[in-house]
Amino acid sequence: MSAVAPNQQEILETFKSALQEAGIYNVSRHDDFLLLRFLRARKFDIPKAKKMFADCESWRAEFKVEEIVNSFVYTERKEVHSIYPRYYHKTDKIGRPLYIEFLGNLDVKKLMSVTDIDRVLQYHIREYEKLNRYRLPSCSEKKGSHIEQCCTILDLKGVRLSEFNNVRKIVQRLSQIAQDYYPETLGKMFIINAPTLFTGIWAVVRNFLDENTLNKISVMSSGYQKSLLEEIDENSLPSIYGGKCLCANGCENGDVGPWNDGTVPGYPKSLWEDFMKKDCGLKQNSIENQVQMTSISK
Repeated sequence: MSAVAPNQQEILETFKSALQEAGIYNVSRHDDFLLLRFLRARKFDIPKAKKMFADCESWRAEFKVEEIVNSFVYTERKEVHSIYPRYYHKTDKIGRPLYIEFLGNLDVKKLMSVTDIDRVLQYHIREYEKLNRYRLPSCSEKKGSHIEQCCTILDLKGVRLSEFNNVRKIVQRLSQIAQDYYPETLGKMFIINAPTLFTGIWAVVRNFLDENTLNKISVMSSGYQKSLLEEIDENSLPSIYGGKCLCANGCENGDVGPWNDGTVPGYPKSLWEDFMKKDCGLKQNSIENQVQMTSISK
């Protein structure tokens, strides 16, 4: 386990005991890293962290998260992806998964014509479970140390003024799930191609964020390539953002990383890799074939 200050270790043990007494601690699912994320999210205030944790456990039961993982099939995935592309793609220089969202095509009315908000939320939840239980562990294995955060690129290029408020609402709703139930998974965020309207809003919003969160977020209109390449190797960064990666089927379609590129023993794993194939109605190709395909695109 990564170094924890002595006083924080004591708080962690007290927090764990409080959760055990409340009957909401599951030793097989709640490791110390997870508990520390909830504590950090509430600045090591045990009562506040306990409430946040209890609310999360209640939410998981109410939303049937395990059922989503095991049974949910996003049959409209291809259509949704063409309107609202978001994907994981390799890692940054310190081994964190790289996550990219492109909002320029997001027409919320069109999106709701091919899906509905409940299914968008279910897909979002399934992806967060895949991140925490599959992608991040594979990145940790490859790095040889614990990784629990992502590096994110949020691309606002082409977002229309008429759509801005609708886009903001849906992104905010999805972000709320991360903030409340998957805390402390953001390591770094680049908001790029930011229009003038957004930079004006950001100037106000930043006043309500703590220093730790602000330090994780960089907002840029253009000229962002140098900053991205300081964090992300050019061979991992898609060429459209100034890198050299040109995945055979498009970086936005590959979902390539330590979790499935054949570089980590024990990966890939069928449960998680079959999501996309089931969503798209593809034949269940062997894991070996998938590793071969992803290795070619590296």
